[in-house]
Amino acid sequence: MDISEKFVVVTITKREARVWATGTAKGSAPEKIFAPSSLNEHHHRNDPEGHGRGEGTGEPAYFGNIAKAIAGASELLLIGHGHGKSSAMLHFVQYLERNHADIAKKVVDALDENLEAMTETQILAMARDWFAAHPR
Repeated sequence: MDISEKFVVVTITKREARVWATGTAKGSAPEKIFAPSSLNEHHHRNDPEGHGRGEGTGEPAYFGNIAKAIAGASELLLIGHGHGKSSAMLHFVQYLERNHADIAKKVVDALDENLEAMTETQILAMARDWFAAHPR
């Protein structure tokens, strides 16, 4: 799918990312990118600092797949769930800044929302409202 010069909406959780590259009109369907099953498992660590996060978990591959899907966009609105270390969106933004600075520059906003409680219709409506409040 050609997304060059398009405004793209991305929701991201630890389990999946949804990419709306065809617009935010009602009924638009996202492309879904699923995290490796190892990311969906809860790991206990004896290390209180959490050193080694992401190593062997599949996170770089998951984030790499998302980055490939959105590379051609002109602007990106990210919507995530969770705060601090539990925020997949925060980890994704950090991944972009370290590995794909050209894509990171396209992020126009990153919103924290309760994605588990939202339907795709509500997500698209929120994206339309954001876009209306921030005209280009």
